[in-house]
Amino acid sequence: MAREGAGFHDPPSRLPSPPAQDVPHSADPPAEVLQEAAAAFGLLASPARLHIVWVLAQGECDVSGLAERVGGALPAVSQHLAKLKLAGLVRSRREGRRQVYLVDDPDVVTIVCLMVGQLADRGPGRRSGRPEGLRGLGA
Repeated sequence: MAREGAGFHDPPSRLPSPPAQDVPHSADPPAEVLQEAAAAFGLLASPARLHIVWVLAQGECDVSGLAERVGGALPAVSQHLAKLKLAGLVRSRREGRRQVYLVDDPDVVTIVCLMVGQLADRGPGRRSGRPEGLRGLGA
């Protein structure tokens, strides 16, 4: 079960990689890699799924605990979990009569924790330098 009272400032269990400026820029990634990355970002474009991944980054949780934590209806959270499972971002295991969910792709969790943590640290009104923030800028 996820830890009680965990918040935005709890660090992920794994530290992020060095900043992008340390990566050589000589070769662009193949189209297949970019397509896969776009699909993962598209899947995480839902605030509810981002919240689910955030919660699972802090520990295992069953669907009832996730629904309570993210403030969603049980059927909706179950559907989000099914999509995250199909994408290989989370997995589940049976624990008695309960299905417990856990992170299956720690690299994606690191990215989610970094993004959400950075935005939370900036505070209200300073998230992107624009009053409307990043909302409404998507494709």
